[in-house]
Amino acid sequence: MFTEQDTACIRAHGLTPEAVERQLENFRRGFPFLKVVRAAAPGDGILVPAPQEVAAAVRRYDEAAARLGIVKFVPASGAATRMFKELFAFVEEGRRSEGIDRLLQNIERFAFWPELRATLPAGADDRTVVEHIIGKGLGYGGRPKGLVTFHAYAEGARKAAEEHLVEGAQYAAAGGRVRIHFTVSPEHRADFEALMAEKVRLYERRFGVHYDIAFSEQKPSTDTVAVNPDNTLFRTDAGALLFRPAGHGALIENLNEIDADVIFIKNIDNVAPDRLKTDTVTYKKVIGGVMLALQQRCHSYLRSLYNGLNDKVLIGEIARFTEERLGQRLPRDFERLSLLQRADLLYKLLDRPIRVCGMVRNEGEPGGGPFWVTAPDGSQSLQIAESSQIAPGQRQLMNAATHFNPVDVVCGTKNYRGEHFDLRKYVDPSTGFISQKSKSGRELLAQELPGLWNGSMAHWNTV
Repeated sequence: MFTEQDTACIRAHGLTPEAVERQLENFRRGFPFLKVVRAAAPGDGILVPAPQEVAAAVRRYDEAAARLGIVKFVPASGAATRMFKELFAFVEEGRRSEGIDRLLQNIERFAFWPELRATLPAGADDRTVVEHIIGKGLGYGGRPKGLVTFHAYAEGARKAAEEHLVEGAQYAAAGGRVRIHFTVSPEHRADFEALMAEKVRLYERRFGVHYDIAFSEQKPSTDTVAVNPDNTLFRTDAGALLFRPAGHGALIENLNEIDADVIFIKNIDNVAPDRLKTDTVTYKKVIGGVMLALQQRCHSYLRSLYNGLNDKVLIGEIARFTEERLGQRLPRDFERLSLLQRADLLYKLLDRPIRVCGMVRNEGEPGGGPFWVTAPDGSQSLQIAESSQIAPGQRQLMNAATHFNPVDVVCGTKNYRGEHFDLRKYVDPSTGFISQKSKSGRELLAQELPGLWNGSMAHWNTV
């Protein structure tokens, strides 16, 4: 099936022909929908801490932060193309929408206006102004969101990536050190590095911290082969196979290489200006404090189970903790298992990575939401699901969801012995999806790996 040239191309990506054959089987078979039971809600999967619990979680996090390894992990390779969809339509097709009118009426209020104005010719018409935002001029149509100027301040505007430096100093500092890890695309890495070189000293002086900035790129071995609409291999005009990046789910490999006690994950464009940062910082510490408390209790129970302390009272206590605090409903036959079998099952459930995910009210924005999902044994777990993972007949569940996930996650990735979990072992490989794309005007099907905060963390403990 694969030619000698194909095999060389496959191995150049760090893959094997067998791995690519499994990808092709996914195209042919498709991915199953999640067995969603209901949307999570306050009191049914969503924890809503009272004011005193908020204060306690913040204190817990602040007291622990100095002795912990903390990393702020920022997926930053996303292009800004979708942000400027209406702008492209106006420039390329002359379609003038309400959004374009609002943009032009308020153009001088945008943080990027001083930069844009410097590129505009005298007497620029509306089309030229818009063209200089996405094309020649600022070039935002082909740049990552992290390098777009987001917020205006008296002392100067900030790009999205800079706002993560400011945030990091306020909740991710450990012993005066702020570790931030950006995942970037190879073609934009030099621009990110140049921005950091220009700005880091400024914020170090302002906040009295030292930044440790790291970058990584999506590994070629996570790329997936493209196929034609009939599921045959897509070949370029030169006859070569076409491989595509497999979405943010591939970043589980990058996350797996980070050695830290606490890892905050937040998308590059999920940033607020300074006047709104107080709540951001408070609730980052809240989810961090909640994670540390749950993790500590998990580790305590695991040590007891490991040492053979599995009497009926303790097993009952751990079972209640698992169901009431860890977002896990035990299998239907749990009570019929022997005491040793119950202890073994609880040990396996507790001995996993843990994540606490911040949720916000659903106001009709796109994005994944929190749902209860069932397994064949009748157990249920909390998952973050995208609309593409939910069967069309269950879409009313998506519409009824009261909350969604803005990608605001804190992770505990070490076990009770202080060893790092291999995060690749906790991925549900059946939760990828197929999307329609095009190359040189030809339609193709692309395959995305389970999303980083969706299927890639399906077998974590989730709150």
